[in-house]
Amino acid sequence: MKQFNLTYENDEKFLKKLEEIKQWYESNTAYTMVFRIYSMDMEKSHIAHICDLLDKNVPDALYLGCTTNGNIMDGAFIESEIMLTCTIFEDESTKVKLLQYPFTDDNYKDAVDNLKKNIEENPWVTSVEMHAGILGMSMQGYCDEMSTLREDIQIFGGGAFAPNLDSSVSYVFSKGNDITQHGIIFLMLGGENFHVYSTYLDGWKPLKRRFRITKADKAVLHELDGIPAFEVYRRYLNIEKNDNFFSNTLEFPLFLEQKGVNILRCPFTANDDNSLTMSSDMEEDAYVRIAYGDPDQILNSIREDGQKVADFQPEVIEAFTCSARRAFWGDFNVSKETVMFKDVATTTGLYTSGEFLRINGNLFNLNVTLVIVAMREGDPVGEKIDFLGPSFNKLDKIPMIWRFVSFIEASTAELEAMNQKLSLAAITDGLTRLYNRAEIERRIHKALEKIEDEPGNDKVHLIMLDIDNFKKVNDVYGHKEGDDVIIALSDILRQTAADIPNASAGRWGGEEFMLLLEGNNTDEAMAAAEKIREAFAAVDFKISGQHTASVGVTQVITGEAADKMCSRVDNALYMAKEAGKNRVVWLDS
Repeated sequence: MKQFNLTYENDEKFLKKLEEIKQWYESNTAYTMVFRIYSMDMEKSHIAHICDLLDKNVPDALYLGCTTNGNIMDGAFIESEIMLTCTIFEDESTKVKLLQYPFTDDNYKDAVDNLKKNIEENPWVTSVEMHAGILGMSMQGYCDEMSTLREDIQIFGGGAFAPNLDSSVSYVFSKGNDITQHGIIFLMLGGENFHVYSTYLDGWKPLKRRFRITKADKAVLHELDGIPAFEVYRRYLNIEKNDNFFSNTLEFPLFLEQKGVNILRCPFTANDDNSLTMSSDMEEDAYVRIAYGDPDQILNSIREDGQKVADFQPEVIEAFTCSARRAFWGDFNVSKETVMFKDVATTTGLYTSGEFLRINGNLFNLNVTLVIVAMREGDPVGEKIDFLGPSFNKLDKIPMIWRFVSFIEASTAELEAMNQKLSLAAITDGLTRLYNRAEIERRIHKALEKIEDEPGNDKVHLIMLDIDNFKKVNDVYGHKEGDDVIIALSDILRQTAADIPNASAGRWGGEEFMLLLEGNNTDEAMAAAEKIREAFAAVDFKISGQHTASVGVTQVITGEAADKMCSRVDNALYMAKEAGKNRVVWLDS
């Protein structure tokens, strides 16, 4: 596999380069020539002129292309408006076929059905590269349909875009077909000696604040945590609903998990009702977080996956990377994340409106992501190379905004930790660290409410404990010793609750305690009560010696109120005291 890269400046220079490529093709053993045309020039007549030059001067070559937000040559962002790559396949078994279809929300299934038919007729297909006009479309239905392709087929590609991030117009085109805003191109590739390795990298980190999707309709995100979705961007990021909305939100996508894969989603537009139109469907009750780019994490992830690409030993690398990454880095720094691949193989690519990659059988429309596709014909040649040293492309200066984000993240983490401590303090007893009475009462009420919807479920038990002769401990040995005795019983209860699923232990008041069991039978409840009593009686305190506890146990009666059940277990405890203390008494009614 051989690749030539060229840019269009004028006809004379372009035709000269075409002639050099043609001569190499004719003088070497080669079988197929494919041009990819990536244009930041949105003038259709200029694109048509390039296509016409290819048709006349290399009539046997296939070509396909799209408009872009930027182009990559030799791993770096380039200023040239029109870039071409010419891939020449040198293995006789490698085959390619080019398809183009209309592509809208109404007919994407027709495009996929036609692709499936072609794959059935050409079983050599192992990979499908795609370029599509996707602006304003929801991609979820299309991705679901494409995920039904034969499992061994790799799928990758990008959405056409424009130099202006707020543009709603983009074009795709291919040999023998129109330059169209609403189209999709499939380049089918395969052969017994054709190999592809693909991976994706993001590096964007989610902020701590989490939002639940409370209302969504396919790709329209209506509410997050019950408030209009746009208000989240206005409130937290000061992004307004104006012509710059899309370009401003590109750097702050939503982070979520979908089918086991962490993905990012960018809002395309803010609607009149303050909903957001996203690049793909959003699922209600899922959780999302606003994400931001972390330059060190981006570069580290590229270093890690870059070695896997290098180990594959490709001859050609294609990069489909999001326009948001260009906006994030700026043109001066954007090449940092792709230029490192040029030492592995010829690296070209484009900045897209959305990246596509099949992962674990499912096709995903990714955002703010760098998709790397490595290709070769035949077995690897030569020795494997080290992708990078640990300090490669280290940033000399971190922009101020990234320092602010780091500060906010650290501060948010501290506030969350403090809030967790406050929340825990509100439901726990200060001395014993068990649940306080209000919390254990709430749990008892909740347990009884749950079984109302489960007829015949009587596996709820209460165990109530009281330390025998506790007043004597405080009077004779002091309150410090009394606290130690209470803490010792609390530790036994805490360990017991930890060992039994769905058990909750709380301090009822003074030297009284309550243990709630959900899902255990009566024998198990009695065994747990007896085990606690024996464990406490075996504790030998250095000052006051050994102590005992009386225990009452009861079981729920269907339909009864929590207060009545608590009263019954209290009666059981009283019976244990009256019977001589240091014993477990069962009371069922």
